[in-house]
Amino acid sequence: MAVDFLKLAVPGVRSLSPYQPGKPIDELARELGLNEKDIVKLASNENPLGPGPKALAAIELAMEEITLYPDGAGFELKKALCEKLGVRTEQITLGNGSSDILDFIMRVFVNDGDNIVVSQHAFAIYGLLARMQGADCIQVSAINFGHDLNGMAAAINDKTRVVFITNPNNPTGTWITKQELVAFLDKVPEQVLVLLDEAYFEFVHEADYPDGIRLLDSYPNLVVARTFSKAYGLAALRVGYGVSSPELADLLNRVRPPFNVNSLALSAAAAALNDDEYTASSIAVNDAGMKQLTSAFAELGLSYIPSVGNFIAFKVPDGVVALDVYKKLLTKGVIVRPVANYEMPEYLRVSIGTEAQNAVFINALKAVLV
Repeated sequence: MAVDFLKLAVPGVRSLSPYQPGKPIDELARELGLNEKDIVKLASNENPLGPGPKALAAIELAMEEITLYPDGAGFELKKALCEKLGVRTEQITLGNGSSDILDFIMRVFVNDGDNIVVSQHAFAIYGLLARMQGADCIQVSAINFGHDLNGMAAAINDKTRVVFITNPNNPTGTWITKQELVAFLDKVPEQVLVLLDEAYFEFVHEADYPDGIRLLDSYPNLVVARTFSKAYGLAALRVGYGVSSPELADLLNRVRPPFNVNSLALSAAAAALNDDEYTASSIAVNDAGMKQLTSAFAELGLSYIPSVGNFIAFKVPDGVVALDVYKKLLTKGVIVRPVANYEMPEYLRVSIGTEAQNAVFINALKAVLV
């Protein structure tokens, strides 16, 4: 009799389904016989400019040593982060993407029977990680697609180990003000960790938006996670970081796999961090693209959720099925992101592209909504 490996798997894994990322360009090309060059992917919140020149130059230099293991301590990247952020080396944990930091938090602090608290419409990986640990995921209903921080504070109980806050939130693009965040942190018991996911913070212009790193000295139970995948254009290299108290960082680094960030990523991230011209261009393209898309939605009479990230979720017209719109856009070589699994079945999320990419999407959307 064949072995039933499902029964051998740990209980928290048996009910999981693999995380579904945005459809890759080459996959769509194969499925529909399209030319890859004609496909516009606006599904995964990637940087439409590609990597910056300083990052590319650093990668080229690092290529000469790819037969060697990377610096397991990430000295140069940590040094660059300390200079940029005004933190100490012992506060930093490097990750293979910021998702690594989320995983480390769960593995260090969450046991079978514990729970985490998240917001409705928040990043799906939080719940997946909890279930892998055998923990429960308490989801608190959103208010206007954003975090209900009072409700999340009230949901904390004696089994709660971590609360996840995403600011700005993905896929809704909503944000939390500094006053709201501080008021929430004051309510959280000191033994409960708060993971503040700031993957999109570089794109935010609102004056009342908080810099989580500036709050670390006041809240020892706070961990801030950030990434180089978005504003810095290094999504394929998978490099992110967490900043916390030295005590928390020490524990996170104990479960960090050796050499979890590769040499090319370490070098590119250190270079990109100080490429201010490239970062400014990324933000400018995003600002212009956001205006381009919201103007088009207004012209089409489509409602949308105001966003401060590099993406925006829009609602399809009444009587129209969002998944059908998504599929029709695919036939025109445009990839966006369905968000029904985020309890937003009437919405689609579109990443901000270049002016030309946005125009392709807008024209395709007009055509499929006729």
